[in-house]
Amino acid sequence: MRNGYPLVELHRHLDGNVRTKTIIDLARQHNLDLPAWTPDKLRPYVQVVTPTPGVMAFIAKFELLRHVMIDYDAVRRITRENLEDAADEEIDYIELRFSPYFMAEPRELDPIGVAEAVCDALEDSEGELPVRAKLIGIMSRTYGLDIAWTELEAAIRCRDRGVVALDLAGDEANYPGELFVEHFRKAQEAGLHTIAHAGEAAGPESIRQAVLELGVERAGHAVHAIDDPATMDLLAERNIAIESCPTSNIQTSTVPSYQDHPLPTFLERGLLVTLNTDDPSISGIDLAHEYRVVQEEMGLDEVDLRQLQENAVQAAFLTAEERAALATSRQ
Repeated sequence: MRNGYPLVELHRHLDGNVRTKTIIDLARQHNLDLPAWTPDKLRPYVQVVTPTPGVMAFIAKFELLRHVMIDYDAVRRITRENLEDAADEEIDYIELRFSPYFMAEPRELDPIGVAEAVCDALEDSEGELPVRAKLIGIMSRTYGLDIAWTELEAAIRCRDRGVVALDLAGDEANYPGELFVEHFRKAQEAGLHTIAHAGEAAGPESIRQAVLELGVERAGHAVHAIDDPATMDLLAERNIAIESCPTSNIQTSTVPSYQDHPLPTFLERGLLVTLNTDDPSISGIDLAHEYRVVQEEMGLDEVDLRQLQENAVQAAFLTAEERAALATSRQ
């Protein structure tokens, strides 16, 4: 799969990648209720088995994952296991994203404490695992503007501990990007890179707004860019990377099938599109799975796969020196 080139993932939610065994272990440790107590029986409650009717229905699968985020030790364990999973997948570099408030809310934890616990696990893993990682703080638009400021504060506080970017995720249809212009301005003033989930639950206008008004450097999913050639031209002109997650897009009913996915068209138009998993445990996949399906279901060839890998290295939030070192690490 590497083709002699590094393997990189840029769009993976660590709060959407919790091992089933870990859910059971933490529930037992803290005397929590679960609907089932074996991995096989619990799986339908925490994994998408058939496509959901939309993004928010997909997000509902997070509930039991959040249920066991009982304290900061649990957050550290989940983060560490995400890094272990990436290493097991032979990923060379990964950017893990998380929403501090989304993780904190069920157990009334401090969102800044959650962010610090994630950073603790990252720092404790450095040099122990054969994967390099950085973090992306999410503002979950679903909670509104005030909570977004809290999540932005958490990201800024942790910018010297591995958090390199701010993302906007959640209910795109009801909380459009124009509500968060000031949040993004503040993040950029603080030196953070910026991303927004855009064009997943809304149309190409959401992508254009994210580029032109929020000033994003990457767009999460951006599926509906395909609906407007001018939007694709804008992404190409500004060199805005697309974080594509094909299986997730099918499971959220954003696209009906792999054959209908716009990723091949994005590649043909020379867009900086990358391949990612989104929420591996919820989708029941890994990065190798996504590389298989784009080859087997979308008809991409080895040249296309190599281009996806090169795009990911180019779009990663790395310094020039870090990027050069990564690009030569597998050659």
